[in-house]
Amino acid sequence: MARLTNDQRMANIHAEAMAEFDRIQEAVRDERLQCLQDRRFYSICGAQWEGPLREQYENKPKFEVNKIMLAVTRIINEYRNNRITVDYVPRDGRPESKIADTCDKLYRADEMDSSAEEAYDNGFEEAVGGGFGAWRLRTVYEDEEDDENEKQRIIIEPIFDADSSVFFDLNAKRQDKADARRCFVLTALTRESYKEQYGDDPATWPKEIHQYEFDWATPDVVYIAEYYKVEDVNTTVRIFQNISGEEERYTSDELDDEKLEEFAAIGTIEVRQKRVKKRRVHKYLMSGGRILDDLGYIAGKDIPIVPVYGKRWFIDNIERMMGHVRLAKDAQRLKNMQLSKLGEISAYSSIEKPIMTPEQVAGHQIMWSEDNLRNYPYLLINPVTGADGSSQISGPVAYTRSAAIPPSLAALLQVTEQDIQDILGNAGQQDQIVSNISGKAVELIQQRMDMQTFIYMSNMAKAVRRSGEIWLSMAKDVYVEEGRRMKGVGLAGEMESLELMKPTISPAGEMELENDLSTADLDVIVDVGPSSSSKRQAVVRSILGMMQITQDPETLQVLGAMAMMNMEGEGIAEVRDYFRQKLIRMGVVKPTQEEAEALAAEMAAQQAQGDPNAIFLQAAAEEAIAKAAKARADVINTLADADYKAAGTAERNAKTIETLAKVDEDDQRLAIDSAKGIQEILGGRPIG
Repeated sequence: MARLTNDQRMANIHAEAMAEFDRIQEAVRDERLQCLQDRRFYSICGAQWEGPLREQYENKPKFEVNKIMLAVTRIINEYRNNRITVDYVPRDGRPESKIADTCDKLYRADEMDSSAEEAYDNGFEEAVGGGFGAWRLRTVYEDEEDDENEKQRIIIEPIFDADSSVFFDLNAKRQDKADARRCFVLTALTRESYKEQYGDDPATWPKEIHQYEFDWATPDVVYIAEYYKVEDVNTTVRIFQNISGEEERYTSDELDDEKLEEFAAIGTIEVRQKRVKKRRVHKYLMSGGRILDDLGYIAGKDIPIVPVYGKRWFIDNIERMMGHVRLAKDAQRLKNMQLSKLGEISAYSSIEKPIMTPEQVAGHQIMWSEDNLRNYPYLLINPVTGADGSSQISGPVAYTRSAAIPPSLAALLQVTEQDIQDILGNAGQQDQIVSNISGKAVELIQQRMDMQTFIYMSNMAKAVRRSGEIWLSMAKDVYVEEGRRMKGVGLAGEMESLELMKPTISPAGEMELENDLSTADLDVIVDVGPSSSSKRQAVVRSILGMMQITQDPETLQVLGAMAMMNMEGEGIAEVRDYFRQKLIRMGVVKPTQEEAEALAAEMAAQQAQGDPNAIFLQAAAEEAIAKAAKARADVINTLADADYKAAGTAERNAKTIETLAKVDEDDQRLAIDSAKGIQEILGGRPIG
């Protein structure tokens, strides 16, 4: 059998992908179309009249009072005030792990650099509105303008219109799609952009899920598809033994001639090989006519697409989903119909108009037609001719009547309003808190409101957890450069620099690599809580409350510094840093690696210089001893001179001896007192 050329192989892959996509789109088309219609229904003005209802109300008023938008916005705001964060924990259950803390900080840094909040917010809003949203993770070069810098970062990007552009294979049943083997992501390009980038006549990818009926005009776009395919790649693991007897494992693609020569030089020998299967993800970029680019294997072993659902279930082996809008659509349509009918009735004149014969208004038509503008003090009519031919004064024949509102319409308006409130979950205005109620009542109201949004927050938490798993899988392949310094972000938003693959000495005295993500064996958990700003405000309030019930000066000092650390405002960052350093020196706050190194260097410098007070006292004591010694020497010299001048005088010799003894005693006492003072300052340590 002849071997296929690369073009033939690419054509076969393209045909296989097209057939797979057709099967997926056909199975989920109706469900995804409802998701798209739901999102349009609450978010586009006028879209609530799309479909047969629009034809029925053609040339009639079509009013729209969007009750659903406010309910969806409330759920979205609830999420934005309670962000979901990723937390890595060791699988072996250790309470603390350096590598887990490093992964937490690197993930938050990647979120910050790639504006991941936009991806999360878009995915959550599409899930709440329509039932399905998604975002992607992707690797990019750290500096695309530097051709020598091959370091990469992981970014998190939004996927717009996920209900009509993201499709997983039909065998994937898990909500996070961790079991998916194939995935398609459709992206729209203008025809001009496509031709400029790829050069050929565009053949769009067959996208059938759309809703253009209400829009006056839509852009002329071409769809291309990102095709992710999971492949089990056979690879050989080569096991080497170093001179100390320890085994080291390398895959074939990790070894080159230079590495093998290094092993031979240091005495590392190969002891055996093992064939293993490794899960990899192959990525292609396709148009409707061909494969535009074979992007090869991507970082990590997971498809980097994260789905998020509003509500989800399987019925008849079809994945069903919906958001907060679908069940309220009929009640909203009925509300709009009733208000439009009521507006139409109200548009008719509410003033009774006289009905007269042409003979009565002949010659006065202009006066009657302009009366509503000029407000004449009176109006004229003509007498009518009676049966006997005489002129007779006669008033209007009749009067018009205002249109009456049907009783059923008034009753239905009230019922519809109640139905909308029940479906959307804000009956009784429970989100309004009145004064003079207990804290327990407020807590119960808040719990009842939380229960309405809990399913959306729970499903979002599953999606964020999956995002953390995909990130870790990609980071094991991307963040492996020895000595690479990367930005890390702490829980409170503080920045620090992390060094990857840093050589260190373990507690057992062995050489090891710190921050080695390639060996990270971690689980991912998520934390649902208030946003960073809300947390800080709550912390400050709690601290101020604690300061009212304590009298200990040291505790007050700690609480005051913690309150300043959590204050927010313009120009307060330096103040927060000052109080953080103060708490670190007090031993209250655990320092980062950089802060610990800076603190150790500062303490070493102080120890090298010594205590300034002790140095001063020691110098003063030495000066006093020197002065005393000099005084003693001066006395001895003076007495010696006196002895030479007045030798033989017994009385003067006796005075000399007495003075000399007194001087020795004073000098000794001064020296002893100075030494004791210095020793007390130095805390009992010997002088020297």
